[in-house]
Amino acid sequence: MAIALLVVFIKPGRGALTASNRRVAVINLTCTIAFNQEMSLLSGGTGTGQTMRDLEQAEKDPSLRAVVIRIDSPGGSAAASQELYAQVLRLKKSGKKVVASFGDIAASGGYYVGVACDRIVANPATTTGSIGVIAQVPNLQELYRKIGVTQQTFKSGAHKDMLSPARPVTPEEAQIMQGIIDDTYDQFVRAVASGRHLPIERVRSLADGRIYTGAQAKRLGLVDELGGLSDAVRLAAKLAGIKGEPEVVEYSRTGLFDFLRELGVLGGLQGWSPEALFVRPLLPVYTTIQY
Repeated sequence: MAIALLVVFIKPGRGALTASNRRVAVINLTCTIAFNQEMSLLSGGTGTGQTMRDLEQAEKDPSLRAVVIRIDSPGGSAAASQELYAQVLRLKKSGKKVVASFGDIAASGGYYVGVACDRIVANPATTTGSIGVIAQVPNLQELYRKIGVTQQTFKSGAHKDMLSPARPVTPEEAQIMQGIIDDTYDQFVRAVASGRHLPIERVRSLADGRIYTGAQAKRLGLVDELGGLSDAVRLAAKLAGIKGEPEVVEYSRTGLFDFLRELGVLGGLQGWSPEALFVRPLLPVYTTIQY
């Protein structure tokens, strides 16, 4: 039987709505996951910091019965992904049912956050999986030589300048980094095994970094159901024991470019944002462990 969905848009923390025993919150994670990632007033979306605040607000809201986390993220920082994962576990501990809804992409760190939820719903063509860890370090030594740049280093220990782009990585440093990668990978595998109730070795066989469609992921036990956001809301309501039509409270912020996309003005620029054109190319070179 079809269930009509009543959607209410709110600004989290205002508490202006009357409490209901039918409330299901929708919280968005629509960005690359990083501690310093915030929503842009121009491009919209929901930054990692805003998602964390929304999850904390939902945890404290006694009127909510369930939460749907809409994930549209390729992943990002391993540590930031783990922080979101831990907050989802706290949200569940507060007694609320939590369902992940995968959009276009919920891969790597995006999938990591999803496995903390009670259930995962993905579209058949969703890009997901990518269970693994990566860190990349540019070697700019030859470029520096060509443009006449030299670097003098003063350090307190043998490895204080490890991963410097001004010189090649030494074999010992490569071994240190591989140990970090392997340890972080093991944390990812164990989180998936726990959240999906799968044997660790089974997860390892699936976790070679490859991506899966939502349909493939369902066959492999990496997601529970195929469907869209409305299906995830219905499932969350069912898990929470909500009878009748759920009242959906959407934590959302929309930027100027989201509005223009909705109007079709930027329809040919799917995935485009002003940050991608003007900001990201100017960011300094740095290395983080990435999911």
